[in-house]
Amino acid sequence: QMHLEESGGGLVQPGGSLSLSCAASGFTLNMYAVAWFRQAPGKEREQIACIQNVDHTTTYEGPVKGRFTISRDNAKNSVILQMNNLGPEDTAVYSCAMGGVRASWYIRKCSAGPSEWDLWGQGTPVTVSP
Repeated sequence: QMHLEESGGGLVQPGGSLSLSCAASGFTLNMYAVAWFRQAPGKEREQIACIQNVDHTTTYEGPVKGRFTISRDNAKNSVILQMNNLGPEDTAVYSCAMGGVRASWYIRKCSAGPSEWDLWGQGTPVTVSP
């Protein structure tokens, strides 16, 4: 059974760092693209980072550029989101998603909307507060 599980969330002070992990079971994660999404209270879910499945190129959305880094840890069959210089605006539930199973994902690839991603984790909460 294919499964994704996020971990590493928690409470951190402004300016601090966290490293989130998206671990896969039942399949080899580096064969697929992975994106991190987040949803803050009262706001819509937004994609913040993505790593492709073929050339492993990475993309980031504006609010996290220069602060967050997405990378693969193939030894652990996982994808890591390193988050630095966190601020209260980064408070959200962070979820990872896997894409590249269905042909429809390849139309927009990392820009695919939430419904085009094939598998989701349950999410891990991140709270940035003094």
